[in-house]
Amino acid sequence: MRRSAAVLAAALVLAACGGDPAPVPTADNADWPTYHRDNARTGNGPSAPPATRLAKAWEARLDGAVYGQPLVIGTRVLAATENDTVYALDARSGAVLWSAHVGTPVPGSALPCGDIDPLGITGTMAYDAQTKLVFAVAESTGGAHTLVGVDVGSGEVRLRRAVEPPLGDRLAHQQRAALTVRAGRVYIAYGGLAGDCANYIGSVVSAPTSGDGELQSYTVPTSRQGGIWSPAGGAVIGQRLYYAVGNGASTTTFDGSDTVIALDQSLRRTGYFAPDTWAEDNPDDLDLGSMTPALVSGPGGDKIFIAGKRGVGYVLDPADLGGIGGQRAKREVCAVFGGAAVAGTTLFVPCDDGVRKVTVDTTSGRITVGWHGPDGATGSPVLAGGSVWVVDVGAGVLHLLDPADGHERARLDIGRAPHFASPTVARGYGYVGTLTGVVAVES
Repeated sequence: MRRSAAVLAAALVLAACGGDPAPVPTADNADWPTYHRDNARTGNGPSAPPATRLAKAWEARLDGAVYGQPLVIGTRVLAATENDTVYALDARSGAVLWSAHVGTPVPGSALPCGDIDPLGITGTMAYDAQTKLVFAVAESTGGAHTLVGVDVGSGEVRLRRAVEPPLGDRLAHQQRAALTVRAGRVYIAYGGLAGDCANYIGSVVSAPTSGDGELQSYTVPTSRQGGIWSPAGGAVIGQRLYYAVGNGASTTTFDGSDTVIALDQSLRRTGYFAPDTWAEDNPDDLDLGSMTPALVSGPGGDKIFIAGKRGVGYVLDPADLGGIGGQRAKREVCAVFGGAAVAGTTLFVPCDDGVRKVTVDTTSGRITVGWHGPDGATGSPVLAGGSVWVVDVGAGVLHLLDPADGHERARLDIGRAPHFASPTVARGYGYVGTLTGVVAVES
């Protein structure tokens, strides 16, 4: 469905002025309610209709950059901007159904460092089917971090509360990791700004989806840094949440940084893994924190794959992460930034030089590195319609790749995209956040 710029502009104006022309959405299995579609962050979307071509359907210019992955609930695309505005767009036309401006973003000039200006809503939102709210964390004037819950049907802000990181200077913290909604709570992870400046300490905070009740939190036991910032957020495996933690301050006594951690629902740490190179990783910024742990499942049971900035991939047992040097297997893979797409024992991994196919033998732990995609295709990939969807952020190009051998099936110019951009695929359409809004494509 192609629309002229004039028709689209008219639709946006009518939607903004004339209320909500679309029915309240009904959620189903074709939705994309959280980062990479599910709480395990598999990025594994519907297999049909098959995706073999790309054509631009519409482009919605919003009031700021969309760093988080768009969500799809029923007939609506949900997107949040760095201007602290949450939008609902019609999934087929891009018309604005409603918008909720929830704060005043922090100008770059007010931040101690960083590469997003202004800084508003960065982390991918999460939808809760029980309350029918979409949750976002807005960063606003003075470095405040506010959880908002917005009614997907009406756009009314029904929940608003402060969710500050427990320690450090709140202005030094950035909320980049995707949110997780699980068992009546929203989980929010914090890292630092680009440049690792000022006093921040990585943490996870959880709040009830009802808006009432106490906050719970976990803080990395380091004196500084240890950010939890991977755009894919945490992965839910069984009854635990698994996060990757960035480099910390210590090079002598282990400080809980450069790890994969397991947290229970109350945010008590129940296990961790750290490479035996952690003391070298910390001062050289070569930690695991750049990738979200990925769940692979096969004949040998469930395993976790993780690879950070050093470029070494590790296979872990989620039931026993193993502590320092306790991996089941390891090998050189690539430096990874973002979230992988996973199908069984196969991963499509966002390497710093282009997406790669990786397989894990869940019995032996053996890691096999397969094809290498286009060098610039470094965004976090997803697997849908029988193709790998991945963004070349620098070139502003969306690629469709064959999952068997990596050859390109289609490509499309989509405009400038933010770091770590990841497509959403639902009901035959793909949606990508850009520096000016959202682009929709037909496949």
